[in-house]
Amino acid sequence: MRRGHSGAHGFLLHAHLPFVHHPDHGDFLEEDWFFEAVAECYVPIIRMIERLAAEGIPAPLTMSVSPPLCEMLANESLGKKLERFLASRADLAEREAERLSGAPPFDRTAKLYVDLFSDALEAACRGGGLLPRLRRLRDAGLLSLVTCNATHGYAPVLGRDESIDAQVAVAAANFEKHFGSRPEGIWLAECGWIEGLDEILLRNGIRTTFVDGHGLLRADPAPSTGVHRPVRTPAGLRVFGRDDESSRQVWSSKEGYPGDASYREFYRDLGYDAPYARIRRYLHSDGVRRNLGLKYHRVTGDVDLGLKMPYDPAAAAARADEHAGNFLFNRERQVAHLAGLFGKEPFVLSPYDAELFGHWWFEGPLFLECFYRRASAIADPVLRPESPAAFLERAGEPGDVAEPHPSSWGDGGYSFVWLNGANDWIYRHLHHVEDRMAEAARDFSAADGIVLRTLNQMARECLLAASSDWPFVMTMGTAVPYAEKRFRDHVSRFLGLEASLRAGRPDERLLAECERLDPLFPEIDYRAFSGLLESVEEVVEGDR
Repeated sequence: MRRGHSGAHGFLLHAHLPFVHHPDHGDFLEEDWFFEAVAECYVPIIRMIERLAAEGIPAPLTMSVSPPLCEMLANESLGKKLERFLASRADLAEREAERLSGAPPFDRTAKLYVDLFSDALEAACRGGGLLPRLRRLRDAGLLSLVTCNATHGYAPVLGRDESIDAQVAVAAANFEKHFGSRPEGIWLAECGWIEGLDEILLRNGIRTTFVDGHGLLRADPAPSTGVHRPVRTPAGLRVFGRDDESSRQVWSSKEGYPGDASYREFYRDLGYDAPYARIRRYLHSDGVRRNLGLKYHRVTGDVDLGLKMPYDPAAAAARADEHAGNFLFNRERQVAHLAGLFGKEPFVLSPYDAELFGHWWFEGPLFLECFYRRASAIADPVLRPESPAAFLERAGEPGDVAEPHPSSWGDGGYSFVWLNGANDWIYRHLHHVEDRMAEAARDFSAADGIVLRTLNQMARECLLAASSDWPFVMTMGTAVPYAEKRFRDHVSRFLGLEASLRAGRPDERLLAECERLDPLFPEIDYRAFSGLLESVEEVVEGDR
C-alpha cells in the first residue's frame, strides 16, 4: 500500500484589472470590465471557497489581488455604480426568466442568470463587500493571498530602480491596509523578472514570488528539479516556476478545456440577439448594442455564431466535473513521474488570470470546485492540493540556489507584448516622468501641507502611467484609443502638477481635480520613489 502522497499541486489565480474610475459619467464602457468580473469571477470563486469550507472540504487556492482591483472594490463611487449595474442585470434576468418560463431549453439558462446576478448583488453590495470576505477567508486559513505590483507596472520596461521599488513598496502598504498584514508573496506583473529584483522584494518584506517556466529552466545554474520545486535566489528570495503542462490543458486554444463544445459560448450574447426594444433600457446611455452577460448558446464547434446550439447548464456542469477529473488524473500521473525522477516531492504550480474563471470560461469556478471535491474524496491520494506558502512551510526552504533568467509570460516570453512597434512610443515619456518623480522625491524629502499632497498625487500619476495594461491593450488592438488616452492623461497630469510645484506655487485647483479623478492609494508615501524609505528589515530591527 502506498504511504503518503507523491507530490503537491497549487492553483494560483491572478485577479487584476486596471484602475478604471470615471466619476463624471453615469456609465462608462470600460468600467463594465470591473462590474462583469465581480459578477462572473470574483463572487463565484469566493462562494466556491465558502461552500466547500462549510462542507469541510479544503480548497487551498492562492489568489493575487492587485492593488488597483483592491482600490476599485473599496471605492465608494464605483460601489454605487456596481450596485446599479448588478441590479439592472438582475432585473433583466428576472424578466428573461419570466419570458422564457416553461420554454425549454432556454428557461434553465435564464434561471441560472437570475441566481448569478442576484447572488453577486448580495455578496458584493449588500453583504459587506468582497474585500472583507477575502480577508475573512484568508484569516481562517481558507485562502492564501499575495499582492502584485502597485499599478501592474511591468518591471523590465521601467526606467529606474526607484520606480520598481515604488511599485513594490506601495503595493505592500496597500495590501496591509486592506488585509491587515504585510504580504509575504507577490505575483510580479506579467511575471516580469529582471536581475536585482529579489533584493527590492526582500527589502520590502516580500519573500516569495513566481516566474514563468523558462525563467527557472534557464536559471543560473539550472535547478535540479526544473520548475517543479521552488528555488532560492542568491539574496534569499523563494521563487516558484509556472508548470507549462498543466497551464496548457486550460489555456491552449486547441487542447484547453474552455473550448469544449458543451461550454457556454462567450461571443453570442442577448445584447445582440434580442429585439432592440426589449433591451434598450439595459444598454449604456449611447444606446449602442453591447454584451449584457446573458448568453444562451454553447460553443458547439467551429461554426458561425448563428449556428451555435442552445446551452445546457446540466450538460456543461457534467463536462466540468469530467474535466476536473481529467485534470486531477493528469496531475497525479505527473507528480508520481516527477517524484520518481527527483527522489523528492515535486510541487506543480498552475497559475492563470482569475478572469478566465467565470468570465471567459463560464464553468471555470465549477471546474475548480469539482477538482477540490474529487481530490478530497481520495482516501490514499497521490496528489496533495496545497498553496505555495503551505508547501514552503511544510517542506522547508528550497535547496537549490539559482538566479532566474530575465523573462515574462505572454507571447514569446521576453517582453514582446509590452515593448513592440504598437506601444514603444510611450516609454520615452514614461521614463521622463519617472526621472522627474525620483528627482522631486529627493528634492522635497520632508514635505507637508499642499506640497505633500502634490508630491503624493504626482506619485499616483507616475504609477498609473506605468501600468502594463496600456501597452498590453495597444498590442492586442482592442480598446486602443482608451489606453492611449489614459497614458497621455496621467503623463499630462503629472507634468502639470510638477510644473506648479517647481514654480513654488502648487496649483490647488489642478491638484484637487487630479485627486478626484485618480483617488487610489490614499496611504501613499511619495518617498517610495526616493530610495529614502526605511526597508521593512530596518523597521523591524529598529523596533527591537
